[in-house]
Amino acid sequence: MTTIVVAMGEKNEIGADNQLLWHLPKDLKHFKDLTSGHPIIMGRKTYESIGKALPNRTNIVISRKKNWFEEGILIVGSIKEAVKFAKKIDENIFIIGGGNIYEQTMEIADKLEVTLVKAQLEADTFFPKIDPKIWKLTDEVFHEKDDKNQYDFSFQTYVKIETKS
Repeated sequence: MTTIVVAMGEKNEIGADNQLLWHLPKDLKHFKDLTSGHPIIMGRKTYESIGKALPNRTNIVISRKKNWFEEGILIVGSIKEAVKFAKKIDENIFIIGGGNIYEQTMEIADKLEVTLVKAQLEADTFFPKIDPKIWKLTDEVFHEKDDKNQYDFSFQTYVKIETKS
């Protein structure tokens, strides 16, 4: 099962200047609960914005940069390679960004775990449009903003609709 995990605003915005657009501790905990114990795949810029390998997960980073090395992560040159390595570790793999990686993995994903943030913010990076002919919303849990979480948001689960080929 290949799952894409993303937090996005109402205009599909996910980031600006290689940073997230909001601070939602509940979303961070949700992300940790989903991905702990499994391989996570991300692009180099996403890795750099996080700043370190995430614990209790195999961190696989896709980079075309030569001679780039970081302790505690697996660096590969392509999505295909990343998925191949990840599947050897665990059947359940998570793709965590960024924008380019999401665009290139939408067709191989089985599931989307979306945090939809009720906000419209300035961004330079966006998540691809979720096509209702391809993806079915199967679950949604709404959370109201509070002292720690600055926006209303909901956790949404989409599964790929089986197509008859």
